Amino acid sequence: MGDCSARIRELGRLGLVAEAREVFDALPRRDIIAWNSMVSAYCKNGMPDAARALFDAISGGNMRTGAILLSGYARLGRVLDARRVFDEMLERNTVAWNAMISCYAQNGDITMARRLFDAMPSRDITSWNSMLTGYCHSLQMVDASNLFEKMPERNLVSWTVMISGYSRTENHGKAWDMFRMMHHEGLMPDQSNFASVLSAVKGLGNLGVLESLRVLALKTAFERDVVIGTAILNVYTRDANALETAIKFFETMIERNEYTWSSMISALSHGGRIDDAIVVYERDPVKPIACQTALLTGLAQCGRIDDARILFEQIPKPIVVSWNAMITGYMQNGMIDEAKELFDKMPFRNTISWAGMIAGYAQNGRSEEALGLLQELHRSGMLPSLSSLTSIFFACSNTGALEIGTQVHSLAVKVGCHFNSFVCNALITMYGKCRNMEYARQVFSQMVTKDIVSWNSFLAALVQNNLFDDARNTFDNMLSRDVVSWTTIISAYTQAEQCDEAMGIFRTMLCEHVLPNSPILTILLGVCGSLGASKLGQQIHTVAIKLGMDSELIVANALISMYFKCGCADSRRIFDLMEERDIFTWNTIITGYAQHGLGREAIKMYQLMESTGVIPNEVTFVGLLNACSHAGLVDEGWKFFKSMSQDYGLTPLLEHYACMVDLLGRTGNVQGAEQFIYDMPIEPDMVIWSALLGACKIYKNAEIGKKAAEKLFKIEPSNAGNYVMLSNIYSSLGMWGEVAELRKIMKQQGVIKEPGCSWMQIKDKIHSFVTGDKQHEQIEEIVATLEELYTLLKATGYVPDTEFVLHDIDEEQKESSLLYHSEKLAVAYCLLVTPKGMPIQILKNLRICGDCHTFIKFVSHVTKREIDIRDGNRFHHFRNGSCSCEDFW
Repeated sequence: MGDCSARIRELGRLGLVAEAREVFDALPRRDIIAWNSMVSAYCKNGMPDAARALFDAISGGNMRTGAILLSGYARLGRVLDARRVFDEMLERNTVAWNAMISCYAQNGDITMARRLFDAMPSRDITSWNSMLTGYCHSLQMVDASNLFEKMPERNLVSWTVMISGYSRTENHGKAWDMFRMMHHEGLMPDQSNFASVLSAVKGLGNLGVLESLRVLALKTAFERDVVIGTAILNVYTRDANALETAIKFFETMIERNEYTWSSMISALSHGGRIDDAIVVYERDPVKPIACQTALLTGLAQCGRIDDARILFEQIPKPIVVSWNAMITGYMQNGMIDEAKELFDKMPFRNTISWAGMIAGYAQNGRSEEALGLLQELHRSGMLPSLSSLTSIFFACSNTGALEIGTQVHSLAVKVGCHFNSFVCNALITMYGKCRNMEYARQVFSQMVTKDIVSWNSFLAALVQNNLFDDARNTFDNMLSRDVVSWTTIISAYTQAEQCDEAMGIFRTMLCEHVLPNSPILTILLGVCGSLGASKLGQQIHTVAIKLGMDSELIVANALISMYFKCGCADSRRIFDLMEERDIFTWNTIITGYAQHGLGREAIKMYQLMESTGVIPNEVTFVGLLNACSHAGLVDEGWKFFKSMSQDYGLTPLLEHYACMVDLLGRTGNVQGAEQFIYDMPIEPDMVIWSALLGACKIYKNAEIGKKAAEKLFKIEPSNAGNYVMLSNIYSSLGMWGEVAELRKIMKQQGVIKEPGCSWMQIKDKIHSFVTGDKQHEQIEEIVATLEELYTLLKATGYVPDTEFVLHDIDEEQKESSLLYHSEKLAVAYCLLVTPKGMPIQILKNLRICGDCHTFIKFVSHVTKREIDIRDGNRFHHFRNGSCSCEDFW
């Protein structure tokens, strides 16, 4: 009988529950040990309902049976079912009380755990340790420490729990101090204690501390212990720079178990040395499940999924762990259908199998199928695991399925998982993305224990719902912050266009010695590009170099974009130095050349991209068509427009049609541009009509311009730019009655013209001007400089182009009106405060007018200054009286 019970337990441990049940059913006579072994097998494999059926068949068994079943429900987070078992027990010993306390604690309800602890008729040291474990699992280390101090007696388990608790909260230094204190009090560590302190040492990342601990391990003969030896090995493998040391330690180990071999295989795989991992696997004399799984996982992570499948096929009778590893491997490589095919063939599935499939669907953008699989799981009679629930909430977040998410939330409450921090964090994220901040706040406020992920999830939800003040208050009230917290709040201020505040937070972050990650650098480089703050961008570039992040693909792409937007020549240099490029890299540099009017260079980059085998996408062709438009390359533009569908099967979008209208219009074919719009297979939008109106402005075509403007007035009646462009056309033709009528309509409809604004960075400070500005502290000197310059330029041949004045006034007044355009004020200020010969860079919100363009050409010639202006459309590089656009913009 004893052998059969042991066999049942072994089969249960291996996940072979059906085989265990066959052994159980074949027993002619069953004692309580056999019943408990089978109940335990079901519970350990996530099948507590089957265990409950056995429990009921023997009328509740004994107290141990109840404790086993109670623990099984607890492991799956089914607190209510566990409590039901506890309440139904006719007799409860301390073991049952301790199990129920652990159940509450493990699932985040530390309040109920403490209430039960206080109500216990009698406590043993296990009771104290159970409560202590609860506090540590809930990361409430202050309460844990207080309880630890009150304990009537402590054993090695007590110290081990505290060391583990501090490790879990990443207070590894405190964990190490606890171990030293324990050792000072004369307690010698056991295997479990050594393992917990080694976990802390692994977190410290200090190999010097490890060497001192190894001295004690040698003295106590624990280094020869295979468990401790494996834990030491894991510390070495955690440090990427210590992989060779790990290999040497591995080779000296007297005894190795399956976890030793699998740890070494995993470390080599993770370090990119998959062939070495295979060699270690081949040396393993047993090649147990753990090693097979480690190599399967390593092969999948390295993209060698076919090799992983061959290994899987070589396993005579793969158990559920092997099946799960292979399914996860397929999911990691985006092979969803292959994973589903394997899942359907599984002879037995546990909760991890379902969780892996649901997570794979959700993470690969197939959220509807993830939700369908949850329904299938529910119909099978199994309840979802914590992992499945969090994946489903993620899927609901992606699809905005608030109603389904709320129903699954109810299911989580039903099975008692709603206190679990992982579930709560996923719920906060889901409700935030589904725009239901009321529910997100409720979940967050009701959480008993809030970890850093909880705070970050709530912070992100506030940002996603544009509650920036609440987000800042939440950020300021966080007891601890990680790089995700900083990334979220910096992103929030960037989203709110409060770039100075974003930069200020970044400086604070550096002062607090928190190292930025790639997303933060990318966000800030985007801010620098938008502001044209090249000096600040260079400083962030320097930070990226110091941290070794400048070569990361996402950062390098952001650097190319930033330098292009700031008008710097460093973009191509960064591109040439990149070892890896993606489609975003190529699109960024093509678009950058287009912005600068370098159409031929953009086309050359496209040809180089094609030669490397990179397939263009829709964004690539927007960049190319813009490049052709800014450079007047009509034939090339038509060629690329046709190539989209003919060569790459891409359907032109509104953006591509808008580029073609712009290209035809800019090159003077206004009628052709209008006909192109009427021939389009899709309804034109405001961008397309605006492109036509812009062409009419350049070529003074009032007839077609009026038709385009009338379309725009219907689509966006409050956009002042459309009225202004039509006014420009009328005023250039002397149609002052029409101009007056337009101004009247604008006034009646409350349409306000956006003022021209220009800005520049001088000595880390942004200076800005609006047309007719009188607010700048040096405005009198600026005006004097401008008037002096005006007189000088007129003497060298500059003639003000008064057609850009929208009022019917005399020529002298028109010239005076032109003089105070924002870009002229900005140029004058730069000439006033910067050293002679220093390049000038100015940004403008609107398209530069023809008179300012001519004026600045003359300025560049007379002052011998290089002047770069980025207007709303493109860059203009003025050099010695000429502009890079060749007067075509």
